[in-house]
Amino acid sequence: MSFRDNLQHLRAERNMTQEQLAMLLGVSRQSVTKWEAERSSPELDKLLKMCKIFDCSLDDLVQGDLTKRRDEDGNAQGKAVPAGPPQDVCGYDEHQRKMAWKMPTGIACIIVGVALGFFFEGAFSLPSHNGHDGTFILFTLAGVLAGLAFFIPAGMAHSAFVRAHPFVEDFYTEDDKTRARTAFARGLVGGIAAIFVGFGIFLMIGEAAEGYALFFLLLFVALGVWNIVHYGMLLGRTNVAEYNRSASDDLEIEDIMSAQVKEEVRDSLLRKRKRGKRLGAACGAIMIAATIVGLAPLFVPIFASPDISRFDARGTSVAWFWVAWPLGGMVCGIVALIWEAFGKDEG
Repeated sequence: MSFRDNLQHLRAERNMTQEQLAMLLGVSRQSVTKWEAERSSPELDKLLKMCKIFDCSLDDLVQGDLTKRRDEDGNAQGKAVPAGPPQDVCGYDEHQRKMAWKMPTGIACIIVGVALGFFFEGAFSLPSHNGHDGTFILFTLAGVLAGLAFFIPAGMAHSAFVRAHPFVEDFYTEDDKTRARTAFARGLVGGIAAIFVGFGIFLMIGEAAEGYALFFLLLFVALGVWNIVHYGMLLGRTNVAEYNRSASDDLEIEDIMSAQVKEEVRDSLLRKRKRGKRLGAACGAIMIAATIVGLAPLFVPIFASPDISRFDARGTSVAWFWVAWPLGGMVCGIVALIWEAFGKDEG
């Protein structure tokens, strides 16, 4: 009995598709297809994973005959994958839901940090810098650090998940997608409403207590942004095709070369990957420049002339602080569109 026969039998007795096995192993479906066609052989770590999945030894899987294996009751061993519609066998939904909590929370932490800086500014005897009390800078930095505490682990976890599961079979039903769209619509309306409330409070008390007005404005902005990003990511998770496309963009060149696809498709993927790496480097440079522009006014005195009022100095700094990243993102979007529209394919 060959490894191919054992693998096909083990999948069949568990109602497991090639896509489902690929997801569990962290490979593409084409890899499983080639194994069962005896066009290639899995690496040792993949064989060991299969042994755990199918509850068998390595010798039995590679050289034995598992088609006759039965338990004490005469039934096929191993836990069967339910028949019927595709199932989430790799924890994709749970992972995406965690991301939909962590990423907007990180964004909100940064905004709330600045809000607290305005609220407590002047409450402690700390030296001023560039038109700002030291308390404002400390709370702002604390908010940035809190945001990074969410961003960095979430990004690392997502990268690891994509490497382990480069392909996910779409298991969401139309009802699931409809519920996600409805939830996003509500979250979007609620987020915009929260931002409007913040602006209303700011306009009512802005002149009487500027610091408190900015605090409530940014606090409600943080709430609104959290809602919009959270429900937007929950809606985006149902677009499994987009996830698979993005994951394929991250494939290594050797994975593309070994993929069971037509030659013209393979060449297109290689060219697209090269363009994507250059575009990513360009956007990374743009966002680094935007970060420098955004942070510099807060710490470099040259941006605040000594002969202008404290309010003007702070207003200029905060304007640059908040405008830099949206502008950087828009520039990246424009560069990406131009790149895709006019970029030449490499031969």
